[in-house]
Amino acid sequence: MIRFGIAGFGLHAVRRLMPGFALSKKCRVTALSRRSLGKAKQSAAEYKIALAFDSVEELSRSSEVDAVLVTTPNSCHLPDVMAAIQAGKHVLCEKPMAMNADECRRMVEAAHQKNVLLGVAQIFRFDESVNRIRELVSAGAIGKPVFARSEFSFLAGAAHPRKWLYDASLAGAGPIFDIGVHCIDTLRYILRDEVVRVSASATRDPNSGTVESAAALTLEFSRETLGTVLVSFRAEYRTPIELVGDAGVLRAEDGLTVDHPIEIQVRQNDGRMKQESVNNRLAYALQVDGFADAIEGKSAFPVPGKEGWQNQEILDAALRSIRTGTTEHVVRVPE
Repeated sequence: MIRFGIAGFGLHAVRRLMPGFALSKKCRVTALSRRSLGKAKQSAAEYKIALAFDSVEELSRSSEVDAVLVTTPNSCHLPDVMAAIQAGKHVLCEKPMAMNADECRRMVEAAHQKNVLLGVAQIFRFDESVNRIRELVSAGAIGKPVFARSEFSFLAGAAHPRKWLYDASLAGAGPIFDIGVHCIDTLRYILRDEVVRVSASATRDPNSGTVESAAALTLEFSRETLGTVLVSFRAEYRTPIELVGDAGVLRAEDGLTVDHPIEIQVRQNDGRMKQESVNNRLAYALQVDGFADAIEGKSAFPVPGKEGWQNQEILDAALRSIRTGTTEHVVRVPE
């Protein structure tokens, strides 16, 4: 049984992580940290977690913690991940992995030097829907993919608990970083292909602080699929996925959600139609159990640090494109 410490126990831990750990078969939460020790102890008591700390360093030094799940604001990922690595702990870091690709490189190199596992919590790689879509595309259900579209939006108004989302010094960017990274990673995973060029545009509004409120990205993949990613903090929650191939079309209206069953529809050019229902309710449990298996050497974790680094190279290229108004090349992470 792998013992996790959650660094930055907040809204995400309450809404998603703890329900996932409750369904986990291979790990449990033994510690948490918050900036306030009083609040940390309050959360630990509420969720029956044994240890509470007010720093990631202290949490990482605990002998009752095998792995640290970093869920702090994006600007804290580098110091928090490095603190856990230096303490010899395995680390599962929330997305986006960092504020820029150089920070990702430093994390990956440090984990390698310390011989600890570094993974990135790209939760949708553990979705039944995403894995089924990946299987269908790989099996040729729509022929050669021509277009691939992933959208993600949710309402993040002034009352949203994560107020730091609108501060570029803490978040790095707006929906491009927060949810765009999910869309990018999902398309890379489904297509089994890499993004080589990116063009992007973004809008701001009076309430978006120092980040964008919505954005559109065009991704050019190495095997010539064109991808589009649309993200926003100004629309109701939705996560549609669509892939158009030379032999058919695959759609899932809310393809990434973990909150209700998802219908996957495949319509082929000859008129044949297939539809199936899947459910992603176990995604968060599968993610931490997969990390536990990797720690114990039973299997490789599907999203190692280098995958998070590659996603960040794409995010960085998107931000450059917004600044320059040109298509930007994506740096390929070394093998």
